[in-house]
Amino acid sequence: MTRYVALGDSYTIGTAVRSAAERFPNQLIRSLAATATPLDLIANLGVNGYTSADLIREELPPLAALRPEFVTLLIGVNDVVQGVPGDRYKANVEVVVDALLELLPADRLISVAIPDYTITPRGGDFGDPRKQHDGIVANNEIMRRLASQHGIAYVDTFDLSLRAADDRTLVAGDGLHPSGAQYALWVARIAPVVQSLLGG
Repeated sequence: MTRYVALGDSYTIGTAVRSAAERFPNQLIRSLAATATPLDLIANLGVNGYTSADLIREELPPLAALRPEFVTLLIGVNDVVQGVPGDRYKANVEVVVDALLELLPADRLISVAIPDYTITPRGGDFGDPRKQHDGIVANNEIMRRLASQHGIAYVDTFDLSLRAADDRTLVAGDGLHPSGAQYALWVARIAPVVQSLLGG
């Protein structure tokens, strides 16, 4: 089995889902369990509220000791919420990617898109929804471009998060974060990419 570590924020640790089993990294390992490319989730280092700077400071230092063979990265929504400028977010993501590439080849990394929380019932609690939406789109584009430059797979799940505007089963009980049902949609898109990378 491939040693897997998940990096990120509330979307990685699964804030407000009913059980840890509903987090997307946990669903991902279950979806691949019977395949030729199973993952062993060694650690989920995601922390609610973390920005890209927090990830650099708190999640990168313990990573090498975990000896990861595969990593997912999802970070940036809290940069938007906290008003971190796009150029600062880009610089931070470059630090993160460089650090990951010192440990792993590019084909053992996946970056996952930031979902759009602004369409959730509590989406307006964190600033003007249109401005925040635009910030999320911008940060996703920064991550997508950087991943592409380094040959890292970028899985775009943004459109899946937009379905929550009309389907509230895709929103967790806090009215803000994705539900396990939404994470399942993500995993349906992420898992084939993992299989392609690890199986190739």
